[in-house]
Amino acid sequence: MAESIEFWFDPTCPFTWRTSRWVVDVAERKGTAVNWRMMSLAILNQGKEIPEQWRAMMAQGEVAGKVFQAVSQTQGGDALARLYTEFGSRLHEQGGALGPDLLRESLAAAGLPQDLATAGDDDSYRTALTESHAAGQDRVGQESGSPITAVGDGPGFFGPVVVPVPAGDDAVKLFDALALLSQVPAFSELKRARAGF
Repeated sequence: MAESIEFWFDPTCPFTWRTSRWVVDVAERKGTAVNWRMMSLAILNQGKEIPEQWRAMMAQGEVAGKVFQAVSQTQGGDALARLYTEFGSRLHEQGGALGPDLLRESLAAAGLPQDLATAGDDDSYRTALTESHAAGQDRVGQESGSPITAVGDGPGFFGPVVVPVPAGDDAVKLFDALALLSQVPAFSELKRARAGF
């Protein structure tokens, strides 16, 4: 069994959604566990100048993040993974509207209690979300967007950003490369032009 995959995610990010589908696939292929952890683009961008058209989405994203954090704390990692699959499929693949209806529908489809939808109004879950977010940032060592991926207890990396989602041998090669790079303390970054959205 390969080392666990530690994966910090904001459920509203479309790039993160694609990476998460790669993580699910490669975890099955490698026989490894995924530890799903929350981060928040709303928390990351707090106090920054955000264009007007993104502000409402950030606010809705923070509400969703608190609901996801509540699921993580009260129902566990498997439930969190189920919720993310239901929510992400509806938001990122089916074009659903971010908001309370999408959260309630996703909770129901994941077989989770509907009263968890009210966690979006509970600031105690914001505190826990902030702590989880900070743990991901600490793992990278600098401010980083979503997602953050780490192999075992290795360093965290932003990404990988994948367009489209790699499959088959390519999925495994990418994971093996990330695992190998994680073992080289001197390695910090690779980047190239981002493929089409």
